Amino acid sequence: MRSSQNKTRRIALSGLLFALTMALSFAESAIAPMLGLMPGVKIGLANIVVMYALFFMGAKQALSLALLKSFFVMLTRGVVAGFLSLCGGLLSLLVMWVLFRLFGKHITYFILSVCGALAHNIGQLIGASIVLSSTLALTYAPVLIVSGLAMGMVTSSSLSALLPALGRMGFNIKKL
Repeated sequence: MRSSQNKTRRIALSGLLFALTMALSFAESAIAPMLGLMPGVKIGLANIVVMYALFFMGAKQALSLALLKSFFVMLTRGVVAGFLSLCGGLLSLLVMWVLFRLFGKHITYFILSVCGALAHNIGQLIGASIVLSSTLALTYAPVLIVSGLAMGMVTSSSLSALLPALGRMGFNIKKL
């Protein structure tokens, strides 16, 4: 009986996290132009949810969210945007997962988030190079590296600030 309750709770939480990922992705795309961010520069709000899933629910859950988020981006912003989201999301998740596996509880959210943001931007640059059939997209790397550093700091600070509230609401906040 207990196992089925845990499974039901996990499925419900997965649905909630996916809905939150979609809402944050949509909000981010609406907010970014108002902030005057350069094209391609995103805050990374939806990535906070993916990071939570990776650290507290496991890599499979985080991968599911990253894939679903890319599919959502494709549906709402087009195939190219979805492809770039997929390239960035998968490389980001891979880098954070490898670092997390290597260093476990000894690595900070800040390091993981910044490395994940940088990897996300590199993944998008690789994806853009594929779409354009040219390495010309790589000339945008300095902009995305600086923004990745800044936005990685924002997402790690946001996750760290949210964890106490999530813990009070009954969410798992102990690293796997």
